[in-house]
Amino acid sequence: MAESKPGLRKPVFTKVDQLRPGTSGHTLTVKVVSTKLVMQKGRPDGPQPRQMRIAECLVGDETGMIIFTARNDQVDEMKEGSTVILRNAKIDMFKGSMRLAVDKWGRVEVTEPASFTVKEDNNLSLIEYELVNVVE
Repeated sequence: MAESKPGLRKPVFTKVDQLRPGTSGHTLTVKVVSTKLVMQKGRPDGPQPRQMRIAECLVGDETGMIIFTARNDQVDEMKEGSTVILRNAKIDMFKGSMRLAVDKWGRVEVTEPASFTVKEDNNLSLIEYELVNVVE
């Protein structure tokens, strides 16, 4: 039986102000506003020493900004002023606020500079959310 391979879907690009807690599968084009390395430690216990690096990068588009947590190789691509495409990004909650992250199922790609300017007065990571359980 000849099975037809499903065609690849075109990515639906999301804007930063449309992100909500607990969602995933976002594709965004954002500019890197700032990058700060928050953790770097080596793991010499294996055959090759592995570095673990985590950086918090403030990224945004014309609708707002959010903190993106870059891990390991993603840290190198998040340079200030560069434009990146985040594919299959998800929202992680950290201390009640939203953080954007790309895990092993997603991709961070550097692309040509975008024409928009980042809206810096709408930072979604400054909004604190509270988990409320609703009993029916």
